[in-house]
Amino acid sequence: MVARYVVLHFRSPARVMDLFFWPLMELLVWGFFTVYLQRSLGGTPTLLSSLLFAMVFWDILYRAQQSVSLAFMEEMWTRNILNLLISPLRTWEWVASAYLYGLLKTMIVAAFLMAAAVGLYALDPGSLGLLFVPFFVNLLLMGWALGLVTAGLLIRFGHAAEAIIWGVPFLIQPFSAVFYPLSVYPAWLKPLCLLLPSTLVMEGMRAAILENAMPWNQLGGAFAMNLIYLALASALYGWLLEEGRATGRVVRLTA
Repeated sequence: MVARYVVLHFRSPARVMDLFFWPLMELLVWGFFTVYLQRSLGGTPTLLSSLLFAMVFWDILYRAQQSVSLAFMEEMWTRNILNLLISPLRTWEWVASAYLYGLLKTMIVAAFLMAAAVGLYALDPGSLGLLFVPFFVNLLLMGWALGLVTAGLLIRFGHAAEAIIWGVPFLIQPFSAVFYPLSVYPAWLKPLCLLLPSTLVMEGMRAAILENAMPWNQLGGAFAMNLIYLALASALYGWLLEEGRATGRVVRLTA
């Protein structure tokens, strides 16, 4: 299954362009914004680095979610779901293949963005060092959980839910403290923001860069929440898949 998704992706020029074009456009937008802050408003180098890392981190979460959701969408577009259901393929095997496919895509995009940020804006990767790895893992896990939820919603609502694939990440972005600290939120909203692992990752990243602190509390809290959310997302996906089989909804997705 991993080989299937890789071949589908890398044999399509449009899909390959999507892998590099849109992340680069986002980097250019936020990169020029950071240059503006530095030249016009006197932004510090560490602040500018935190903005660029925030953009890279957000794209990691977004790509991880998209990869799982689009893996399911590929089966809908090619009307292959019924073939998978009557094959010996188990549900957990398909989920694992979608995760691995998502990991591969996310690693490619992250490496490309980091290299572009270093070349275009002199970003110092050493400002995070090895902490980049646990941040990456946490965002990957959250993206996988969101991807499973959106795949489950596709089973439940069919093609009418395709817009959800693109919209779900942006529903949580305003509450994830991506480009600004948690301190700017009103007091009543902060507890809700802290329920998102992405908020803890972004806060931990800023603490590491701006304060030279080790964000173990944020990393530990984000990892614990991600395990819970991933388990809940897996249960939801499994339930919606079984319900779709029982009601014939899954079969109608191939019609």
